[in-house]
Amino acid sequence: MTTIDQNSFFYHIYPLGACAAPHFNDFQSEPQPRLRQIFGWLDHIQSLGANALYLGPVFESGSHGYDTADYYQVDRRLGTRADLAELSQALHARGMHLVLDGVFNHVGRSFWAFRDLQANGLNSPYKNWFADVRFDQRSPLGDPFSYAAWSGHFDLVKLNLAEPAVKQHLFDAIRMWKEEFQIDGIRLDAADALSFEFMRDLRSFTNQLDPNLWLMGEVIHGDYRQWANPDMLHATTNYELYKSLYSSFNDNNFFELAYSLNREFGTPGIYRDIPTLYNFADNHDVSRIASQLQDKQMLHLLYFLLFTVPGIPSIYYGSEFGFEGLKQSDDWNLRPAFDLPQLQNQAHPHDLRGWIGHLAGLRQSQPALRFGNYEEVLVASSQFAFSRESGTEFVVAVVNSDSEQVDLILPLHGKANWRFVDLLNPEESFTCDPSGNLQISLRPNQAMLLKNG
Repeated sequence: MTTIDQNSFFYHIYPLGACAAPHFNDFQSEPQPRLRQIFGWLDHIQSLGANALYLGPVFESGSHGYDTADYYQVDRRLGTRADLAELSQALHARGMHLVLDGVFNHVGRSFWAFRDLQANGLNSPYKNWFADVRFDQRSPLGDPFSYAAWSGHFDLVKLNLAEPAVKQHLFDAIRMWKEEFQIDGIRLDAADALSFEFMRDLRSFTNQLDPNLWLMGEVIHGDYRQWANPDMLHATTNYELYKSLYSSFNDNNFFELAYSLNREFGTPGIYRDIPTLYNFADNHDVSRIASQLQDKQMLHLLYFLLFTVPGIPSIYYGSEFGFEGLKQSDDWNLRPAFDLPQLQNQAHPHDLRGWIGHLAGLRQSQPALRFGNYEEVLVASSQFAFSRESGTEFVVAVVNSDSEQVDLILPLHGKANWRFVDLLNPEESFTCDPSGNLQISLRPNQAMLLKNG
């Protein structure tokens, strides 16, 4: 069992943005300990109920962090290895876990081995470190050779992960991250572009290094079981849930979300054996959820669902304050500076801090929300209900996104005469009839979390 499991709840920080680092690295300046700002955010993060931190790119890079220049050095715009090690110690002292970004598919043009290739061409001992290097043509950026790039972005040079020396270089870096920073997991950037052979070798290596080291891959499309399985990764990002969450509200169509959840986690669900899929409402690559939702009054309902469906929930820094931002060409607007003292002294029209903390507490207090199976109870355009059951614990999550009150009859088979309490409003209780039907009324934009007892 990995140390990161269904008990986890992530807070996600993109450090270069959150810590207000310059957008470009001059590779000359003295390290600036911007990472140390995060020490002052830990009380806030824990007040939300988070017990794990996913820290975006922290290693030396040219710009946005996903253009690595050195896997063994912390980006000078953020600080030093000692700064990161002390941050990790502070997290672990609080009982929190740390996951770092592993950008293994590609590097930046400032990567030291690529610089050697530029300088020495055919004579470079690193010419086999990069994919599809050819010396009979030029790259679009003017190099006297061509190479494979990630998704057509030639500032991101694809590594040749079949080259043993490359694999050894990366695995040695991971060993250093584990030994020096005591990381608990790695989020593999662009996992859907990595070879399955590399990920099998990676899992074999980490199993020997630390069987509890959690491997989670960034995967957008496809069947997540191709990546998350006993031989490769423990989990992937759940982009299917991300999409169905916001569009079900925008389109007034909970059938989309219900379909996805049945497909993923229902009785025949294909991901029932991947209990730690990484669920999110937004992240550093997509528009902020407060900008995605057409009706921002639905934010509390969306987060209610995020914390009650199967998988591990994640909050992207600032979204608890209702940060907005639409995806643009360079994404920096999705990754703004995080001035916590100032934010805490301001009023926010869509402040979700208390609500998220409450939901996290409920999730932690109800094993069924962390470990229970999933079963659809009712679905309509503006209403949705599902149950989570674990042992003797049984809870039903219900949402009404309509602007009017609605009366519902929930068919809870086998629950004849059971009494339920709404954990969001404990003075309200309901009792199933002898047929197992539970009649409830929901106000406009109301959620209920009904527990037997």
